[in-house]
Amino acid sequence: MAIVIIRQDQKIALWKNALLKADSSLKVYSYLEEHPKEEITMAVIWKHPAGSLKGYPNLKCIASAGAGVDYIFEDPTRPRYIPITRIVDPLLASDMSEHVLAVILAHIKNLNLYKQQQVANLWQPVEYTRIKDTTVGILGLGELGALTAKDLAKVGFKVQGWSRGRKTIDHVTTYAGKDELNVFLTSTQLLVCLLPLTPETEGFLNKSLLEQLPKGAYLINVARGGHLVDGDLLMLLDNGHLSGACLDVYHKEPLPTAHPFWNHKKVHMTPHYASVSDTDSVVPQLIENYYRLENGEELKNKIDMDKGY
Repeated sequence: MAIVIIRQDQKIALWKNALLKADSSLKVYSYLEEHPKEEITMAVIWKHPAGSLKGYPNLKCIASAGAGVDYIFEDPTRPRYIPITRIVDPLLASDMSEHVLAVILAHIKNLNLYKQQQVANLWQPVEYTRIKDTTVGILGLGELGALTAKDLAKVGFKVQGWSRGRKTIDHVTTYAGKDELNVFLTSTQLLVCLLPLTPETEGFLNKSLLEQLPKGAYLINVARGGHLVDGDLLMLLDNGHLSGACLDVYHKEPLPTAHPFWNHKKVHMTPHYASVSDTDSVVPQLIENYYRLENGEELKNKIDMDKGY
């Protein structure tokens, strides 16, 4: 048994060293080096090159090194019979919650606006909004969405959440299914997208949905770029229906320099870094699943292949 690491972000050595530091008995290879493909039983991957999962005759597990797995389904050459696992990590969730809180506070206290005024040498105080008067709506109540909702409620925001199936979260008003989506949207001042990306949620943040938000609402997308129809967002920003947006994810990353998001005054951007897997926190669950494979045990954090998450 052995592990192969497949990623394109210059972090292969980091993950290889972290795995070996945690368990020196492991056999761990980079997919870029010569390695015995017949020994590989687990592939630890993140946004792998299409086709790179082929050629491993004894592969038993495709392990995403992050919470998302949508990129795996986008590879038409992936082995269809191999189970897929994802990361479920409290640190990853808390990082996301902190990022969302920071973005919300920057918006309701006009910090983004004041930065623009500073550059333009303007002194124009603007009325701010209090936490207790702000309703935040979370789209998607999985591990990340549920913790974000709980944390925002603790701070004092009015928090509500929407998911495909019914969820119950203390101090959070929850909605479920298509029939309750409109009620959720029309009462949301700041919309946070934390949905998984599936064929059903691709393009979910479109003109039809965003127009159901009250005038002046603000969008935060920290899920996947594929959820958003970029042109629809720009139109609703330009016509004044939405007051602004903070985006961490994009259809193509890095975002092309010619994209209109770069220079739009109402769009604030972060480089897909709201929440990043920490090797020290994540590696133990990868190793646990590795030995579960060896012992023929059920894998932890295995995704539902039909749902795609």
